[in-house]
Amino acid sequence: MQTIATKKRIRKLRKAVQRGVTLVEVLIVVAIMAVIAGGATYLVFPEYKKARIKTAVVGATTIKQAAEVFRELEALTDACPTIQDLVGARKIDASKTDDPWGQPYRIKCEESDIRVYSSGNDRKEGTPDDVRDNFKQSDIEKVSKL
Repeated sequence: MQTIATKKRIRKLRKAVQRGVTLVEVLIVVAIMAVIAGGATYLVFPEYKKARIKTAVVGATTIKQAAEVFRELEALTDACPTIQDLVGARKIDASKTDDPWGQPYRIKCEESDIRVYSSGNDRKEGTPDDVRDNFKQSDIEKVSKL
């Protein structure tokens, strides 16, 4: 008698193993994954925005340094160098002339000082989210919250 009961239990276990997962179980797993992905996006997106701003600051600083070297060593006049001048003189790589938002950096000369700007996330000049070469960490924080 005990062997018949054992065989029945073994059959039940085999059926349970072969059954697989139900649609409800799959939907529960998908819902849990969606909640996790939504939370991760909420936490990661502000850091991504800060990273783009930091990249723009680094790019603007690099272009500023190249413009200063160009102005001191290779410029024929005191005119403000352009991005094309720097690329032509091989001071910067032609693929590094755009900011993280796909817009070209702008060089402005103010008396003897050179400033490099990026239009920022809105891609418009003269707005509060413009990025400059002399940004500090507090400026990055402020612009990332706009």
